[in-house]
Amino acid sequence: MKGIYWGSTILLSIFLIWSSYNYFFSRPTIDGIRALGFPDYFRLQLAVLKLMACILILIPQIPIQVKEWAYAGIGLFLLTAIIAHFANKDPIVINLINLALILVLAISYIYSHKIRSSM
Repeated sequence: MKGIYWGSTILLSIFLIWSSYNYFFSRPTIDGIRALGFPDYFRLQLAVLKLMACILILIPQIPIQVKEWAYAGIGLFLLTAIIAHFANKDPIVINLINLALILVLAISYIYSHKIRSSM
Protein backbone atom coordinates (compact mmCIF):
# COMPACT_ATOMS: atom_id res chain seq x y z
CA MET A 1 0.00 0.00 0.00
CA LYS A 2 2.82 2.41 0.86
CA GLY A 3 4.54 1.52 -2.41
CA ILE A 4 1.51 2.56 -4.45
CA TYR A 5 1.17 5.77 -2.46
CA TRP A 6 4.84 6.73 -2.74
CA GLY A 7 5.09 5.68 -6.38
CA SER A 8 2.11 7.79 -7.42
CA THR A 9 3.10 10.71 -5.19
CA ILE A 10 6.67 10.79 -6.48
CA LEU A 11 5.46 10.53 -10.09
CA LEU A 12 3.08 13.43 -9.47
CA SER A 13 5.84 15.42 -7.76
CA ILE A 14 8.23 14.88 -10.67
CA PHE A 15 5.57 16.26 -13.00
CA LEU A 16 5.01 19.29 -10.73
CA ILE A 17 8.72 20.09 -10.46
CA TRP A 18 9.28 19.59 -14.20
CA SER A 19 6.26 21.73 -15.02
CA SER A 20 7.36 24.50 -12.64
CA TYR A 21 10.84 24.51 -14.12
CA ASN A 22 9.37 24.85 -17.62
CA TYR A 23 7.05 27.64 -16.48
CA PHE A 24 10.08 29.58 -15.27
CA PHE A 25 12.72 28.79 -17.90
CA SER A 26 11.35 27.16 -21.08
CA ARG A 27 10.67 29.67 -23.85
CA PRO A 28 8.28 27.32 -25.73
CA THR A 29 6.28 26.73 -22.53
CA ILE A 30 6.18 30.43 -21.70
CA ASP A 31 5.02 31.23 -25.24
CA GLY A 32 2.50 28.39 -25.11
CA ILE A 33 0.93 29.72 -21.92
CA ARG A 34 0.64 33.14 -23.52
CA ALA A 35 -0.94 31.53 -26.61
CA LEU A 36 -3.56 29.97 -24.33
CA GLY A 37 -4.46 33.53 -23.31
CA PHE A 38 -3.08 33.52 -19.77
CA PRO A 39 -1.18 36.56 -18.45
CA ASP A 40 2.46 36.21 -17.49
CA TYR A 41 1.84 36.67 -13.76
CA PHE A 42 -0.50 33.66 -13.85
CA ARG A 43 2.33 31.50 -15.23
CA LEU A 44 4.62 32.55 -12.39
CA GLN A 45 1.88 32.08 -9.81
CA LEU A 46 1.19 28.55 -11.08
CA ALA A 47 4.88 27.67 -11.03
CA VAL A 48 5.23 28.72 -7.38
CA LEU A 49 1.97 27.04 -6.35
CA LYS A 50 3.02 23.79 -8.04
CA LEU A 51 6.28 23.77 -6.10
CA MET A 52 4.43 24.46 -2.86
CA ALA A 53 1.93 21.65 -3.58
CA CYS A 54 4.79 19.28 -4.32
CA ILE A 55 6.41 20.02 -0.97
CA LEU A 56 3.10 19.67 0.89
CA ILE A 57 2.23 16.26 -0.56
CA LEU A 58 5.75 14.88 -0.07
CA ILE A 59 6.30 15.71 3.60
CA PRO A 60 4.58 13.07 5.77
CA GLN A 61 4.29 15.34 8.83
CA ILE A 62 2.07 17.84 7.04
CA PRO A 63 -1.50 17.64 8.43
CA ILE A 64 -3.95 15.82 6.17
CA GLN A 65 -6.20 18.89 5.90
CA VAL A 66 -3.32 20.89 4.41
CA LYS A 67 -2.47 18.02 2.05
CA GLU A 68 -6.10 17.93 0.90
CA TRP A 69 -5.86 21.58 -0.14
CA ALA A 70 -2.71 20.80 -2.07
CA TYR A 71 -4.41 17.87 -3.82
CA ALA A 72 -7.40 20.10 -4.61
CA GLY A 73 -5.11 22.74 -6.08
CA ILE A 74 -3.32 20.21 -8.27
CA GLY A 75 -6.66 18.86 -9.45
CA LEU A 76 -7.88 22.37 -10.24
CA PHE A 77 -4.72 23.07 -12.21
CA LEU A 78 -5.15 19.88 -14.25
CA LEU A 79 -8.83 20.59 -14.96
CA THR A 80 -7.97 24.16 -15.99
CA ALA A 81 -5.24 22.82 -18.28
CA ILE A 82 -7.69 20.40 -19.94
CA ILE A 83 -10.22 23.18 -20.55
CA ALA A 84 -7.56 25.58 -21.86
CA HIS A 85 -6.02 23.02 -24.21
CA PHE A 86 -9.44 21.91 -25.44
CA ALA A 87 -10.52 25.51 -26.09
CA ASN A 88 -7.23 26.16 -27.91
CA LYS A 89 -7.81 23.05 -30.07
CA ASP A 90 -4.46 21.57 -29.05
CA PRO A 91 -3.65 17.92 -29.88
CA ILE A 92 -5.76 15.42 -27.92
CA VAL A 93 -2.62 13.74 -26.56
CA ILE A 94 -2.06 16.73 -24.26
CA ASN A 95 -5.44 16.20 -22.62
CA LEU A 96 -4.89 12.45 -22.44
CA ILE A 97 -1.70 13.14 -20.48
CA ASN A 98 -3.61 15.51 -18.19
CA LEU A 99 -6.30 12.85 -17.66
CA ALA A 100 -3.60 10.31 -16.81
CA LEU A 101 -2.17 12.79 -14.29
CA ILE A 102 -5.61 13.18 -12.72
CA LEU A 103 -5.67 9.40 -12.31
CA VAL A 104 -2.21 9.48 -10.66
CA LEU A 105 -3.44 12.32 -8.43
CA ALA A 106 -6.50 10.30 -7.41
CA ILE A 107 -4.38 7.24 -6.62
CA SER A 108 -2.00 9.28 -4.48
CA TYR A 109 -4.90 10.94 -2.65
CA ILE A 110 -6.82 7.70 -2.01
CA TYR A 111 -3.75 5.84 -0.79
CA SER A 112 -2.70 8.72 1.47
CA HIS A 113 -6.00 8.24 3.32
CA LYS A 114 -5.69 4.45 3.33
CA ILE A 115 -2.23 4.67 4.90
CA ARG A 116 -3.37 7.18 7.54
CA SER A 117 -6.43 5.10 8.44
CA SER A 118 -4.33 1.93 8.85
CA MET A 119 -2.02 3.59 11.39
